[in-house]
Amino acid sequence: MDLIILVLLILIVIFFFRSFDSFVYFMAIVDIFLRIVDFACSIFGKYLPEVAEFLDTYIPSNIPSIINTYSTGIFNELLMIGYLIIFIIFEGYIIKYFFKKKRR
Repeated sequence: MDLIILVLLILIVIFFFRSFDSFVYFMAIVDIFLRIVDFACSIFGKYLPEVAEFLDTYIPSNIPSIINTYSTGIFNELLMIGYLIIFIIFEGYIIKYFFKKKRR
């Protein structure tokens, strides 16, 4: 189910924004959000075990965990390489923005 939701969200972003930049930023936003939820769950899980159990069950910890759950073999490796390339491009965007902001 999480793969279907992720793919639908990616398609919506591509359809409405129609730029590669938006796709890269969306992937980074989703992955960072999932990692924040997973980290908060690990910290606050001892205080709210029901919430932690719900989040562990229904919310994936990051995008690579979604990829690894639904694919194997060469296809998995290609998706993971694509994921790595997207994050390298995202890092380039952040560095470019940082130096552009510094000149102002």
